[in-house]
Amino acid sequence: MNDAQRQLLRHTVATVAYRGGKALREAPESFAQYGAPDKPAVKIVAHLGDLYDWALNMARGTPAWNDSAPLAWNAEVARFHKTLAAFDEYLASDQPLKSPVEKLFQGPVADSLTHIGQLAMMRRLAGCPIKAENYFAADVAAGRTGPDQTPPKKEF
Repeated sequence: MNDAQRQLLRHTVATVAYRGGKALREAPESFAQYGAPDKPAVKIVAHLGDLYDWALNMARGTPAWNDSAPLAWNAEVARFHKTLAAFDEYLASDQPLKSPVEKLFQGPVADSLTHIGQLAMMRRLAGCPIKAENYFAADVAAGRTGPDQTPPKKEF
């Protein structure tokens, strides 16, 4: 693994934060329970946090999985960003990755992008859609993992 791979993974995590933040931002409180009874939106967001806890555990060489019970909507959204930040901080450190970067990408990171798309589609179905955007033009930067993202440059 080299620095370029690690930097690309960090940029990917920042992309997850940007797109995930957009899918979650300004969702009405009622959206938390939208969806199938066994997989409401809040449970999907809890799964996102679990994915990044798992990613961090694998990066450290302790591949433990935890299936968390969902918190309240705002707490779960905050947890999502907190787990992204913790994983990114590890990637930014000089600590060795104990899992191949390709495996970290193909497992938790790619799965999270699937679920972010799922949440975006659920927002539309629930009557509270997010605006489409030219994501190529988005200001995504490694290390920016919180809910406060740069405003979109080109929505439509």
